[in-house]
Amino acid sequence: MSKAAFIAGDWGTSRLRLYLCGAAGQVLARGEGEGASVPDCAGRFAKAVASWDRAHGPLPAVLGGMVGSTIGWREVPYLTCPARPQAIAGAASRFEQDGRAIAIIPGLKCTGPTGAPDVMRGEEVQILGALRRDPALARGRHVFCMPGTHAKWVEVENGAVTRFQTALSGELFELLKTHSVLARETGAVDADSKAFALGLETARQQADLLHLLFSARSRVVTGAVPKADAASYLSGLVLGKDVGTAASLFDLKGVVHLVCTPALAALYGKVLARYDLKSPIIDGDQAALAGLVHIHAEIFS
Repeated sequence: MSKAAFIAGDWGTSRLRLYLCGAAGQVLARGEGEGASVPDCAGRFAKAVASWDRAHGPLPAVLGGMVGSTIGWREVPYLTCPARPQAIAGAASRFEQDGRAIAIIPGLKCTGPTGAPDVMRGEEVQILGALRRDPALARGRHVFCMPGTHAKWVEVENGAVTRFQTALSGELFELLKTHSVLARETGAVDADSKAFALGLETARQQADLLHLLFSARSRVVTGAVPKADAASYLSGLVLGKDVGTAASLFDLKGVVHLVCTPALAALYGKVLARYDLKSPIIDGDQAALAGLVHIHAEIFS
């Protein structure tokens, strides 16, 4: 068995994913812990890796995500775009805790295509991992879509993150489905349904999303959409507007690289196909790990 060399941690708001890695970045063991929103990150990290410490001693740790935010272990300032992999690694906050060398990766900030400031934490690690796994993505211009509660559309040119735009699509859908009259007590989203397709078609209208959302209610009460399909229609409407707006903001052509879970990739892939965009899939967890391994090599080698 390979000798353990370091610990990589993808530390989001709600969950910590831990990897015990060998010198070449191979995963020797996996672990989990509570998210960065729970107090005492230092104590909870020590508890989560205690068994590894007993076996290998206090190994260096590279941590990314919300652990570097105001709610995390230590706040790490955002790095301004354009940002290259070496600059992201160089801006990490490095310190020692209980004899362990720790590096927390910074997030990124930019002025987005809408002209407003935008920020990310965690997604930059996935982008670095995607570039490491496929070096061709570090050449030329590429656009990545990173679906989630706050979806990120990210532009990379010759290996540097140049700008990005956050879309509140995931959170907006959940808020509307749970707390509004639009799709309450309806079935799960079915991306193959006629209702989802109708939502995508409706989203292509020039009207703003605010002037289309109530149609999720009106189509149901008039019988145009079955009540059980209201969530599918609403999802098609929200995601259709998300992709349609991004297509305009980033002048999307040909390919958009999806970085996410397989389930979200299947959903967004159908939407992107409606805009004649191919969507190769990059597994989000694998990309995050590859990014952490890359940053460890930059910092500790």
